[in-house]
Amino acid sequence: MRFAVLFLALALAPTLVHAAEDTAIRAVLDKQVDDWNRGDIPAFVQSYSENCAFVGKTIVEGRAGVEARYRQNYPTPVAMGHLSFTDLKIKKIDDRVAVVTGAFHLQRSGEAGGDKSGIFSLVLERQTGVWRIVLDHTS
Repeated sequence: MRFAVLFLALALAPTLVHAAEDTAIRAVLDKQVDDWNRGDIPAFVQSYSENCAFVGKTIVEGRAGVEARYRQNYPTPVAMGHLSFTDLKIKKIDDRVAVVTGAFHLQRSGEAGGDKSGIFSLVLERQTGVWRIVLDHTS
């Protein structure tokens, strides 16, 4: 009986670790949504690595550059609107790297630019135990 329990525990361990890592990655994205919806761009970009890259209409390097980009494009909480993510898929590359794909949706008034939506892919890296975005490709 002890052998069966040990075997089951060993067999389930990778699944439990994977589920915990997925939960940690989703928590990064959930925090981003919460920070955005509070109108807090500095908190929102804390999930980015210092040496990240953002690929959109242009390529922006570094967390400070990403923050400046968001401040320029979304200068007020009204312009930021209400953010949600859907269709999230997480693919672990290895113990330190994961790719996330999904869709974003901004609900905004017409005066604030109207609703906006698109898709994204993120590369996250575990840096000193914390998942950080190292590459954000949003369109």
